[in-house]
Amino acid sequence: MKASEIKYLSEKELETKLAELKQELFNLRFQLAVNQLDNPTRIKAVKKDIARIKTIQRQRELTAEN
Repeated sequence: MKASEIKYLSEKELETKLAELKQELFNLRFQLAVNQLDNPTRIKAVKKDIARIKTIQRQRELTAEN
């Protein structure tokens, strides 16, 4: 998911997407532990998407304070 796509999501959608990505990351890590992971680069992509969402949430939080 691109940052430009994330910017236009509502707070509720961001929270939902973040929960989904965290669950996916958990599942990917579990698959990695039991050697069933097909695409190990997906872990890195999911981590980056989580970071993007958290960054957008923090930016919105800071602009709301000002």
